[in-house]
Amino acid sequence: MRLELDPAPSLGKVALAYAAFLLLALFLLALLFLAYGVSPWRAFAVFLSPLTDPLGLSEVARRAIPLLLIGAGLAFAFRVGFFNIGAEGQLLLGAVGGAYAALFLPPGPWTLFLMFLLGGLLGALWGGVAAWLKVRFGASEILTTLMQNYLAYYLVVYLVAGPWKGQLVFGFLYTDRFPPWAHLPRLGDTLVHWPTLLLGVGAALALQVLLFRTPLGFALRVLGENPAAARYLGLPVGRLLLWVGGVSGALAGLAGVGEVAGIHHRLLEPAQISLGYGFTAILAAWLARGRPLWVLLTAFLLGLVLAGGDALKLAFSMPFRVVDVVSGLFLLALIGAEALSRHRVIWRR
Repeated sequence: MRLELDPAPSLGKVALAYAAFLLLALFLLALLFLAYGVSPWRAFAVFLSPLTDPLGLSEVARRAIPLLLIGAGLAFAFRVGFFNIGAEGQLLLGAVGGAYAALFLPPGPWTLFLMFLLGGLLGALWGGVAAWLKVRFGASEILTTLMQNYLAYYLVVYLVAGPWKGQLVFGFLYTDRFPPWAHLPRLGDTLVHWPTLLLGVGAALALQVLLFRTPLGFALRVLGENPAAARYLGLPVGRLLLWVGGVSGALAGLAGVGEVAGIHHRLLEPAQISLGYGFTAILAAWLARGRPLWVLLTAFLLGLVLAGGDALKLAFSMPFRVVDVVSGLFLLALIGAEALSRHRVIWRR
């Protein structure tokens, strides 16, 4: 018996793979809940409870917004062969840019525009640096973007603990509160900042059209599938990679602006700005199979996983790490199902 790549798996095979791995994840979670002394049926009901009321749905949407923006950019980059693992750092740089515009530039109706502009530019710069290193020196973008995450993390820590430090309350570090001009509107009493949500949907649609309906998109797909052929055809490989790195970084930066302008209204410590959105969005992009439009589905699916994990923590006072295990098992099930659906079993005597 051996495994072999299946270039065109049927829809039925994909559905069967996902069903099998999700059932396995549910079984393992049931054992975990029993060991913790919680009825699995009650726990599963709580996990899915965000889907049953408007407030829960708003929590799913709130978590899906940054995943949608970042995931669309990453799906685009992955399709072109630029493996950007630095979206977390690009998100933080975007938050820094947005905070600077809100705190230090003259306030007015233009403030939000300047916040998104500066945040997007910083995110694009952070992604473009890794692309330039790849083009100029052949450096692996996986390593460079991963290391950039730490640089961005400590930059934010330095700013909120040093020159941008606001009034310290209960040991938390953050800047002063943004002026009203720097607050994104929300849906009712929820934390859903709808302009960023619309921006994410628009980005996913635009990148899908660009990739699959334009000559530039065809060139980008050729580069992603066969870089040697792209060079043979005379495509400007270096410029394309720089552009792709900038676009994916810019969208992550816009997600960072959305978090500080739509939810926190100040720059905070990195762990409070992002709940690991930059890393979770990698999975959203990977599950989307390089199609930015599919991130509309995968981002909200992962948003449900994050919101359901928080619901378990509140309902049963579970430790933080137990909730991580719950979320991690579901994510591993999705990864396993995706990998299995791309292979077929060959039996030989």
